[in-house]
Amino acid sequence: PQESVGSGRVEEGESGGVEEWGNGGMDRTEQQEIINPLSSLPVPLPPSPRSPLTPQLLIVEDDLNFARILMDMAEAADFEGIVAHNGNAGLALAQQLKPAAILLDIRLPGMDGWTVLDRLKHDPTTRHIPVHIISVEEGRQRSLQQGAIAYLQKPVTADAITDALAEIKVFIERRVKNLLVIEDDDIQRRSIVDLIGNSDVATTAVRTGTEALSAISSLRFDCVVLDLGLPDMNGFELMEQIKRQSNNHLPIIVYTGRELTRSQETELKRMAETIIVKDVRSPERLLDETALFLHRVQANLPEAKRQILQRLESKDSILTGKKVLIVDDDVRNIFALTSLLEQYEMQVTYAENGRECLETLKDTLGIDLVLMDVMMPEMDGYETMQLIRQQNEFKSLPIIALTAKAMQGDREKCITAGASDYITKPVDNEQLLSLLRVWLYR
Repeated sequence: PQESVGSGRVEEGESGGVEEWGNGGMDRTEQQEIINPLSSLPVPLPPSPRSPLTPQLLIVEDDLNFARILMDMAEAADFEGIVAHNGNAGLALAQQLKPAAILLDIRLPGMDGWTVLDRLKHDPTTRHIPVHIISVEEGRQRSLQQGAIAYLQKPVTADAITDALAEIKVFIERRVKNLLVIEDDDIQRRSIVDLIGNSDVATTAVRTGTEALSAISSLRFDCVVLDLGLPDMNGFELMEQIKRQSNNHLPIIVYTGRELTRSQETELKRMAETIIVKDVRSPERLLDETALFLHRVQANLPEAKRQILQRLESKDSILTGKKVLIVDDDVRNIFALTSLLEQYEMQVTYAENGRECLETLKDTLGIDLVLMDVMMPEMDGYETMQLIRQQNEFKSLPIIALTAKAMQGDREKCITAGASDYITKPVDNEQLLSLLRVWLYR
């Protein structure tokens, strides 16, 4: 048997070695003895001497041995590999270096991979960077909906990683991305093409499902915009065929004027990355969603399109209308948080201590999330969270703990008490908004 590697194992096969890396692996001490220099990040490792044209690949992975394997394979694929071992360092390096692509684990210490992905995709300067998820956690559909380019679930083989790196290389080298628009109305079809526009996107526009399937069989597309009301084919059936033909990798934006039943909407969410119902504001959302899935560089768009995207940044469909309970004994904190959340059309209620929080939860219907200060007189946040979790109806209520300082063991103490996640004061607004999106998505 060969030695254990990465987050899993290497198993010898008849042809000399089928490698499979997944959960498990060595303990932290053993890992650090092997590649301890990596733990000094967020300062990146000095890359090996390469051409300035060599694309940078940021690897965000907390398993030191698996990170080294990914680094070696990336360099063999002619990338300049850089490693971060936690989410905070990964986000900082992405914002600093603007790498060509990112390999991202989900289960990371500190800021988890979902929050990193959300932060990257809500920052105009990093939104275009293709992110490939490699994680033990199941989340293919969710990662694609949030803008990831692809997803691999551990355990993974060496061949799967090699193929993923090759796909990334092809994607970043192809400067013009391909969009397929499927719309039977001539005027609507023309307006969508004009809206997306620009020299970085080549748009193929068709009016029937048959034409769409023919186009997909002859050209590699990066995104599809689909109207459900086609003359020759049911939109749901067409989506099934598109997903099958593209091996589930092609993001679909449903852009429809049809009123959807609850069951139709549920079925659509299973197959489509985004659903946009046509109305006065829908062209703005369509521009925004296609920019996300086509990985367009926002700074390179025409001024008018950039302004549309900037206006949309203060509107967020995941946050809009959600009800948040803020629990804090300092009215200044309540005011600051309320001002932030109301900018995103969230409904805010508050309590000034633990007992008031419990009463508010009991008396107020539809609270979607709690922001809980842990340091309060009378009944602190830890005790309050424990009492909340003892009630069956609040077992899965998202609670984000607010702590005054980042002390060793703070996160574990908060999670043990019942918090879903935590953030330190003074609150970083962008990080808080990302945590809200991550937990309200679930």
